Amino acid sequence: MSNGDHITKLNVSTTEDEEQILRANGYQFINTDLNAGTGKNRVFLWYKKECGMNAVTRIQFSFNNAMKSGLDDAAYELVDKNLNVGTPGDPIYLWYFYGSTESDIPIVDIKVSKDAEEEPAFLHDGWERLGCDLNRNAGGNYIYLWVKREKPSYICEIIATVDFNSDKHMFEQGFTRVDEDTNRGAVGGKKVFLWYRRLADMSRTLTALNVSTNSHEETLTGKEGFEKLDVNLNEGTSGKPVYAWYTNKGCEAQIKNMVLLINPAAWTTYQKAGVNFIDKNLNAGNSGKKMYLAYK
Repeated sequence: MSNGDHITKLNVSTTEDEEQILRANGYQFINTDLNAGTGKNRVFLWYKKECGMNAVTRIQFSFNNAMKSGLDDAAYELVDKNLNVGTPGDPIYLWYFYGSTESDIPIVDIKVSKDAEEEPAFLHDGWERLGCDLNRNAGGNYIYLWVKREKPSYICEIIATVDFNSDKHMFEQGFTRVDEDTNRGAVGGKKVFLWYRRLADMSRTLTALNVSTNSHEETLTGKEGFEKLDVNLNEGTSGKPVYAWYTNKGCEAQIKNMVLLINPAAWTTYQKAGVNFIDKNLNAGNSGKKMYLAYK
């Protein structure tokens, strides 16, 4: 149960009337327009912290109908407001969850970034970046939601999926979906998503990630003690087989966050800030959007 420090409800406003109603009902807002850079409707994220109420433990986004079913079946709460209202962007909806698995660590604060330069400092300070660009295909800034949890937690498991059939099961097992398709923009590509599960137990954390884009790299990465995910992140495209790899060996690093970087401005910014950046395009050899995996 919440002690008053945890976030207990989330909401979204897309008009001034909705802003006034939410404010009158005790919500606080994040003063960053989720449509920044589009010149369209002002969209704000709102939250409540209520004593004695259950804490929000996970937040997801959907940007197509297929992404909604698993969330709905797993009893996520839908905020039925399109974050890209008035823009040509994808219809993005926010979902949140009150969970009780060991991976459900209460969320105590949220922030929004709208510039790549802001992001590394959040990572270094222990914030977790959620995967969906809230201006996806709207032409504005790259907007991301960040969460701070009640206590430090670490990524202990990652997987990938090529359809939405297992989403309900994954959510029920405590996984968080990285809400960006690794085949984004690739002709013929399957809808491929990465997932992670986090725990407060540092002893079970992953310690490094890697990516292979050809058979030679697969051989080398395997010899270095990494384990390969069994899903080709380029599934269905004309591109090279691309795989994500992980290890839990070593004790010098514990992974608290992993992110998919689609904003070109972030690629150099993250490296300059000392964030682990894997310089291998997940859409190697196809027409898809360039993206890279980074972790901290």
